[in-house]
Amino acid sequence: MEWAEIAVLIIAGLMVGFINTLAGGGSIISLSVLMLLGLPAPMANGTNRIAITIQTLTATASFKQQKVLPLRKAVLLSIPAILGSVIGAWIAVDINEAILEKAIGVIMLIMLVFILYKPQKYIYGRADIVEKPLNWKCYLIFFFIGIYGGFLHMGVGYFLLMGIVLGAGFDLVKGNAVKVFIVLAYAPFTLLVFIYNDLIDWQYGLVLAIGNVVGAFVASRLAVSKGVVFVKWVIVIVVLITAADMFGLYDVKSLFAALLNKE
Repeated sequence: MEWAEIAVLIIAGLMVGFINTLAGGGSIISLSVLMLLGLPAPMANGTNRIAITIQTLTATASFKQQKVLPLRKAVLLSIPAILGSVIGAWIAVDINEAILEKAIGVIMLIMLVFILYKPQKYIYGRADIVEKPLNWKCYLIFFFIGIYGGFLHMGVGYFLLMGIVLGAGFDLVKGNAVKVFIVLAYAPFTLLVFIYNDLIDWQYGLVLAIGNVVGAFVASRLAVSKGVVFVKWVIVIVVLITAADMFGLYDVKSLFAALLNKE
């Protein structure tokens, strides 16, 4: 592996770990970089799971240490997500990637409206919902989110945050803590599926993970110290940038290709 490749992977990992911990959608960066380095899309998808697993372990440990992880509900929500993720990882369907990306972009923009319009309802949490037990609808929603997370993972953080904040009533800080715990819970299972199908490049994956870990640790600390308003604006910025790429206003892959060529 060349030094230029190592540097690009670590820098990409830093951005992905930070973005995924505070918001979501960071995998668009890591998947783009891995494919630009020559990995086929299925192998890039599998290799990315190494960094995701280690990144969420770091972020979860940090959130738990700072006592902002509501562990009981996080565990309950992770169960249907795990089941769904295994199904998603095994799915092999001919899906139109362009349509899928547009759908993700639309959902992210809808979430952006929720965050900016009457934010007290969506970013500060709802005590009346937090105190209630989870209903079957929540479990069903997280099962389907798990299917998507197992299938692609890119952008799954937005779906998880929407379900956690609107369905379980947690604010964005605790919501992010629950989000990374759920991903940590299902990521090893999806990783095993990709390992079984020989769709892992361990060298690239472990180097990428170095950056992911650092980015996740910094983001988890900032989330707690800066509070929900800081998290809200990070999400807003990331949503706008990612949605612009989804709708073809610019091309992340082309940007990284230009950077690699300069290397």
